[in-house]
Amino acid sequence: MAVSAMQDIELAKAQLYSDQLTLVIVKDRQVLFRTDAHRISGLIHAIDALGITLKGSSLADRVAGKALALLCVYAGIQRVYAEVLSKKAQALFKENNVDCDWKLLVENVLDPSKTEVCPFERAAEGLSDPKTSYAVFKSLLQKMKSCE
Repeated sequence: MAVSAMQDIELAKAQLYSDQLTLVIVKDRQVLFRTDAHRISGLIHAIDALGITLKGSSLADRVAGKALALLCVYAGIQRVYAEVLSKKAQALFKENNVDCDWKLLVENVLDPSKTEVCPFERAAEGLSDPKTSYAVFKSLLQKMKSCE
């Protein structure tokens, strides 16, 4: 990994923890996006706002499952750090040559109550195309917001 890429992922990780965030995206030592939003809403918002600018960036997140991994591949993100990473996300990152590192590797990402698999992870089960996944997750997120 290039020196600048290492600096980007380290900067993203540092901000994730120092500022109590849930997601930080860095490219060329510049913070492109940061949020404390939960679920994958932050990454969907970043994709909507930044589009192609995300290609080649580094992302640090608290929890990364297959849903987040599909979105990272869709956006062209090249490096990922997750505090908690699912095995399905790990496999997807490896298949798509996305460098990833994690603190804790888990079987599944659970919902906030920790009783069921996260709804986005359930939706990701049958998905393999990143572009299709983006549309599915964006629609699911809108449905969930309308129910709150």
